[in-house]
Amino acid sequence: MMSGLIRYKGRPEDTAGRPDKEIRVYDFLDELGIEYYRLDHEPADADHPQVCADVEEALGAKICKNLFLANRQRTRFYMLMIPSDKVFRSSDISKQAGSSRLHFAEPEYMEKYLDTTPGSASVMGLINDHDNTVQLLVDEDVLNAEFVGCHPCINTSSLCIRTEDIFGTFLDAVGHDYITVHAE
Repeated sequence: MMSGLIRYKGRPEDTAGRPDKEIRVYDFLDELGIEYYRLDHEPADADHPQVCADVEEALGAKICKNLFLANRQRTRFYMLMIPSDKVFRSSDISKQAGSSRLHFAEPEYMEKYLDTTPGSASVMGLINDHDNTVQLLVDEDVLNAEFVGCHPCINTSSLCIRTEDIFGTFLDAVGHDYITVHAE
């Protein structure tokens, strides 16, 4: 278990050495007046489940699994937000999204549309999707939580944001909507 994780309110005081895509997230949230808490930590992704558990505990919010998906032809792209304890079943989610069978999209599409990489995918990446190429799919349990835990487009920091701020103010500002789905 990691010790010494500190939850900070807002952006880092010193942004030296942090990537531009991370700073853009803080700038955007601050401009919208959205309150958020931040943790800096070791890489937190599917390859580091204990790091994720420790981050969730210190952050006070569950970090969503964010899956970047595409149809077979790679003409439609989706980001699926589901709780970490739920399973992605392509046939179920595809049907609910009204799409042909969804598969994991190649990392180059994630970088192109969201300016992020595998392990760092997040709803925050939608600030980079100016052409609305990516359709957001959200499990109903995410919408029912008080807070959402997500990465600021990198997996060495995590944010805790009120769900109503993400699915109201934030999505309105980035010009995206979402489709509610139910994963098992």
